[in-house]
Amino acid sequence: MNAQSRIRILAAAEHLADAVTHVVTLDNDADPFAYGEAIAQAERVELHFPNFTDGRAFSQAYLIRRRLGFSGDLRATGDVLADQLIQMERTGFSSAVLAEGVDPADAQRQLDRFAAFYQGDVARDAPFRRREVQAEN
Repeated sequence: MNAQSRIRILAAAEHLADAVTHVVTLDNDADPFAYGEAIAQAERVELHFPNFTDGRAFSQAYLIRRRLGFSGDLRATGDVLADQLIQMERTGFSSAVLAEGVDPADAQRQLDRFAAFYQGDVARDAPFRRREVQAEN
């Protein structure tokens, strides 16, 4: 998928072992702008999915990446399923902790199913926009 690295898939044990100094954890009903200063200082921001039907953390991820300009590790925790990984990646998540019982190999296969997209996302502009920018230069 372009030069962009893919979302990092983690099991719960890997998540616990992946210690960093400064982590900001937000519930999915928290306003990211209220934590802007803390997010700017963080190495990792963790956004929680209480269940797979609650997608508010997708919006938080977009705001944290695009509006707050966070460039560190943005991690999904909670009820993270394999079929959510592509949308997580496209909205700005850089890592995801799979829910208990989700096979990491199945999750990787799901992620590998789509190598590129016509639409732009948080990390990449739409392909037609890249051509326009290159033509102007």
